Parts: sequence; structure tokens; C-alpha cells
Amino acid sequence: MMEKNEIMGILELFGRGEITREEVIEKLSSGGIENMGYAAIDTSRERRTGIPEVIYCPGKSPMQVAEIAVRMEERGIPLLATRATPEIYGAVRKKLPEAVYRPEARIILHQKAEPAWKDGYIAVVSAGTSDIPVAEEAAVTSEFLGNRVERIYDVGVAGIHRLFQRMELIRGALVIIVVAGMEGALASVVGGLVDKPVIGIPSSTGYGANFGGISAMLSMLNSCASGVSVVNIDNGFGAACQAELIMRLVQDSQKPNVKSKVES
Repeated sequence: MMEKNEIMGILELFGRGEITREEVIEKLSSGGIENMGYAAIDTSRERRTGIPEVIYCPGKSPMQVAEIAVRMEERGIPLLATRATPEIYGAVRKKLPEAVYRPEARIILHQKAEPAWKDGYIAVVSAGTSDIPVAEEAAVTSEFLGNRVERIYDVGVAGIHRLFQRMELIRGALVIIVVAGMEGALASVVGGLVDKPVIGIPSSTGYGANFGGISAMLSMLNSCASGVSVVNIDNGFGAACQAELIMRLVQDSQKPNVKSKVES
């Protein structure tokens, strides 16, 4: 089932003469799927899951990403493309000149309007400077979804006094995302110091015995700190989506119960 903004977008295209009546009928009967042959855009994903359709760029050509981005724009879906290269951004920008590239996060963004910030913030904490690309993927995705983000970088256990200097800011967050490679200890340390959900991202940063992030992932999975959950290696996007859903639950819990007020 289509959202109202999707239907309005189709009608506006028809009103401007950019699509035919037959194309309107085809789009309205698509059932929330925009079939492009090599890709099927899930136009109703945000309504079902709370997270809009997102483009994962690896394995797609720059032109394919650009064409998918344009189709999403036509459907009123804000653009978030992850693991994008400068070459892919160049192809997208030719089609959507207002698209923005965040190189550290490797993300392409295009939103017609800035999302309204939710109350509270997400803290994104990285163990080392080398973990910042993954941390930025989480941070930029969180901001795209309408969350305020506080970045606390390079506070790993090798110099743990740096972490303690930032604990007030970390404890003030509603959700904490922790990125760590090497042995991945930072997630457990933070988890033992806060009363908020901690989402650990094991990063592939580390020497040979890190096994591309597997050692960090196993450390986080074996954390003795309660309240620590773990996403896949280098999965900043997945951690941001999990944090977003938690933030929504918090926001919903703070809304006044209109029914109970009326009944009382």
C-alpha cells in the first residue's frame, strides 16, 4: 500500500506532463514496489519498518545507483546511499545536483528538508581515530533519520583516562553506539559505566589476530556488561537503525496518553 506522499508525487508528475496516464496507472497498481529490472525499490518500507529504503552501493554501477536515486526522488523517498565512492557520487550529482557526499562516512545524502530533531541525543563513541569511518557511517545515518548526535572519538582503552573525561556527555545520551577494533574492549567498558542501551560495532581495525574484526566481535558478544548488543563488523548503518528504533520508543513513551486524560 502506498503512502499519501507517494500518491501525491505521482499525481504531481502527471500534472506537469512528465508521465502518461498509463504510467500513473502502472505506478498506482505497483503495490509499493518500483520495479527497474535490475532493482526493485521498496517504496513502502518506511511505513512498515520506520526506516526508508536505502541504497547499498557496492556491486552496483555508478549509473545504476544514479538511476535508483532519481527514481527514489520521484517517489518522495529521501536519499541515503551507503559505501559510496567519489565516482558513484559524481554520477548521482549529475542527476541530483543537490546531493551531498560525506566522504568519511562514504554516504550520499539528498533530503528536500532537514528532518526535525528528536528530543535527546545519540552518542557515537569510537575507540580510535582509525574507527572514525565506521563511526561516521553510524553518526551520519542517525542524523539523516532525525537524531541529534554527539561524537566522542579516540577514547579507547589504551588511554582510558580520555574516556573518563567525556563520561558526562556519554551518560547524557539516550542511546550509545560504541565502535572498537583490536580486542573490542571499549563496548564492555562503556556498558559497565552507563544505564543506557549500548550498541557495539566491532570494527575491522587491528593487526593480524584481529581477523578482520572477528576478535572484536567475539569480545563484544562475550561482554559481561549488561545492556550491550552487537551488530555486524563495520556495520555503522545497522547500528544507527537500531538506535533510531530505540529513540522512537522513547519518544512514543513520552507522548501524553490522550485517551487516559479524557477518561479521567
